[in-house]
Amino acid sequence: MTHRTIATGLFTASLAVTLPATAMTEQQFNDAAAQVFAPLVAEYDVPGLAVGVTWQGKHYVYTRGLANREVGIAVSRQTLFELGSLSKTFNVTLAALAQERGLLSLDDQVGERLPVLKATPVGALSLMDLATHQSNGLPLQVPDDIKSDSALMTWLRQWQPTAGAGHERAYSNVSIGLLGRISASAFGQPYAQALHEQVLAPLALGSTYVQIPAAQMQRYAYGYARQTNKAIRVSPGMLDAEAYGVKSNIEDMLRFVDINLGSTAVPEPLAAAIATTHGGVTQNAQFTQAMIWERYPWPLSRERLLAGNAPSMALEAQPATRLAKREKSEQGVLFGKTGSTNGFGGYAAFVPDERIGVVMLANRNVPLEARVDASYKLLQQVLEADR
Repeated sequence: MTHRTIATGLFTASLAVTLPATAMTEQQFNDAAAQVFAPLVAEYDVPGLAVGVTWQGKHYVYTRGLANREVGIAVSRQTLFELGSLSKTFNVTLAALAQERGLLSLDDQVGERLPVLKATPVGALSLMDLATHQSNGLPLQVPDDIKSDSALMTWLRQWQPTAGAGHERAYSNVSIGLLGRISASAFGQPYAQALHEQVLAPLALGSTYVQIPAAQMQRYAYGYARQTNKAIRVSPGMLDAEAYGVKSNIEDMLRFVDINLGSTAVPEPLAAAIATTHGGVTQNAQFTQAMIWERYPWPLSRERLLAGNAPSMALEAQPATRLAKREKSEQGVLFGKTGSTNGFGGYAAFVPDERIGVVMLANRNVPLEARVDASYKLLQQVLEADR
């Protein structure tokens, strides 16, 4: 591993667990993870979580708490969590794969792929715009009263950007949902089928689902609402599968991170598609936006990482500049993405230079900054073991 000079303040001196500068044991990892995540679990009454690190090809996993409080089922490596917006990383993989196979171009306009939206502001967007939240201010969610595809298309035909809206970054389930529909259509399949047959199965992600089979439902955790503590799961909605509908376990998500790190061999078209999703397209104040993945310069300060994961980044439009040329290099980059539903909160990040990645899955929608902070502290602890 290349040893790097870490900026002052990058590591958190207050952590009591100090790992030796030798190969880490599973017990040492569990001790570190328990210490790092204890404040988060206590403050937000997290019922259960699974945390994993992949480091130089080895997986370390820590689990604690309950997947189902009512009947006392413990979280395990096999527990299925809702991924929320981490689902979007699979969506863009399908889109990039469709381009690899010559079924579409990410530079195509939406109106070319969905003629019903020609000559509209939405129809003028490119597929890459949809993948990078450059959607002229499309809202975060589909309006609640939209219950059918025909109603969705009618609403999109009538939708107009707010005055002064341009190509700023506006985080939107609508835009990524449209991308998923268009990509699946290019394969001639419904979205859930296309994602399974074209991406999940070829990547050997056997515990990652849009629709969990009946035989696997006992592995599906309940989420717990932050305000009421009620046991809940994600509700059906327009574009839900495409935007936030995937469920997975810690082992599959670590494998997916390994694939993104390039340390696990996969079919060439998919490897090329995943590389495409990593390319930087626009720049905002905190990070470079790739296809859903967010690119930060590595090493980076805790403050910058938390600023990039502040609620305002998802809830408010942010000034963004389209790069003259897409950034393809993965050197000196941390890639990250959060995901939430009403009852679940997750985070995934990886650093190709260090051959390391971290995944956190919890059945509580913990605030973004808190889950990112804890995950990053753990990643730092693991890296410190080799320094």
